Amino acid sequence: MDYQKLANLLFPEIDKTPADWEAAFPERELPEGAMVTRLGPSPTGFIHLGNLYGALVDERLAHQSGGTFYLRIEDTDDKRYVEGAVDIITSSLDFFDIHFDEGAELEDRGYGPYYQSLRGEIYQSFAKSLVEQGLAYPCFLTEEEIAKIREEQEAAKETTGIYGSYARDRDLSLEEIEANIAAGKSYVVRLRSGGNKEADGSVKYIHVEDAIRGTLSMPANELDVIILKATGIPTYHFAHVVDDHLMRTTHVVRGEEWLMSLPIHIELFEKLGFEPPTYCHTAVLMKLDDETGNKRKLSKRKDPELSLDYYRSEGYHPLAVREYLMTILNSNFEEWRMENPDTPLEEFPFSMAKMSSAGVLFDLNKLNDISKDVLLKIPADELAQFMKDWAKTYRPELLPLFTDDEGSRYGTGYLEKILDLGRSGNKPRKDLVCGSQIFSFISYFYDEYFRIEEAVPENVTDEDAQEILRRYLETYDHSDDQSAWFDKIRAIATDLGYAAKPKDFKKHPDEYKGHVGHVSTVIRLAVMGRSQSPDVWEIQQILGEERTRERVSLLIM
Repeated sequence: MDYQKLANLLFPEIDKTPADWEAAFPERELPEGAMVTRLGPSPTGFIHLGNLYGALVDERLAHQSGGTFYLRIEDTDDKRYVEGAVDIITSSLDFFDIHFDEGAELEDRGYGPYYQSLRGEIYQSFAKSLVEQGLAYPCFLTEEEIAKIREEQEAAKETTGIYGSYARDRDLSLEEIEANIAAGKSYVVRLRSGGNKEADGSVKYIHVEDAIRGTLSMPANELDVIILKATGIPTYHFAHVVDDHLMRTTHVVRGEEWLMSLPIHIELFEKLGFEPPTYCHTAVLMKLDDETGNKRKLSKRKDPELSLDYYRSEGYHPLAVREYLMTILNSNFEEWRMENPDTPLEEFPFSMAKMSSAGVLFDLNKLNDISKDVLLKIPADELAQFMKDWAKTYRPELLPLFTDDEGSRYGTGYLEKILDLGRSGNKPRKDLVCGSQIFSFISYFYDEYFRIEEAVPENVTDEDAQEILRRYLETYDHSDDQSAWFDKIRAIATDLGYAAKPKDFKKHPDEYKGHVGHVSTVIRLAVMGRSQSPDVWEIQQILGEERTRERVSLLIM
């Protein structure tokens, strides 16, 4: 076989060689030990938690080492392309403070284009080189013929695919190939695999050092995989190998579902004469199923929390999500955080050695707990701005309430005062989780959303409730300090037959109607509509005298 002639037959328009592309994409000028990582999503318009999980690893590896993190769009399957998908990817990751140094729709530092669909000549140059070396060949098998081969293999319980005796077109003569092409037969270009058998017939194994999982040993590839489709478009297997080499990627972070393809990729690197990058196969994200109680993979169909838009629409602060993800990415992060409570996350020494190779359990409740801690450390003015930004996109009807304009009915800094409530002192409040929960929690501050949501305590009759509110309104002085304010409530309670202290009622329940806590709950319900809330006196200071009196008056018949 004249492989040079075959290569020219298959690629008549390709005149550049691998050496030309090597010169076009030289080694990056980076510090010693710097890592180059990439995110390579398909432009489907759906970006999920797994993307963020992997991107955070990519970003930390690159930036912690003084390296480069880039975005490559793997769009060789045009059937999956969604208009605007790249903007969704970059804006979503940008929201979570994951920033690329270069890539699609970003800066080109000499390694673009960063869309695989625009790199066709590059892939064909390397495919042509493989054909010239007898390491790849055209295959004219039709879909029907391949389906029949699969049926035979399944019936014989053999590995499915084109290999060995099933690779019918491996040894076609040049004349047969020319005849097929002249007859207009469609063909793909396949890798001529070296197989997975040693000289003595035993299985040949490959050994790969995974940065997370250690040494991986598995049978070598035996499949003559497609590297170029009939359209001339490369498969993912081939395109990512060529791109990772030319873009000088040092570490490839990807999910464990790609482990089965690793032998294919390692053989492609070898056949192309490239040094493989360091692979880092992350563990799959799991959750406890509500119905069975068993672990299962997060599902796009079942679990809304898989989508990154879930966290944005619910109003989770990006720092809280990053902080939580770091707890499941590195086993020593929580210990480090306890020792460094105020240190920026970026200073944590992230390590692949501390990553789990088993299924990682995603726990929304734990995220909520971490979010409470994170939000407590964010100044009230910044948190107020975050709420405004969230509302602008996801709850625009709330924006008029949050405005600080001079004409605002609630006054300047109203939202900020609300969010700062109870956040100081030795035991600060830690009950704010995300935008939607925060607004639900503070909605009673806004007249448009104020509702009486609970009934008065059982110990208090309707008549007593009315009398409590009347006396409260008569004695209310907005300038009272907290002590004087509560003394008045205690006086109302004792006058009406309630114990001045809960412990007195507990000791002698027959002597009292209830205790001062029941009386104050009546007032709390009138002002907030809820029996549980932060300090009533502080809330009234934020509401103001007029609004406080209005609310109490509404319940007095």
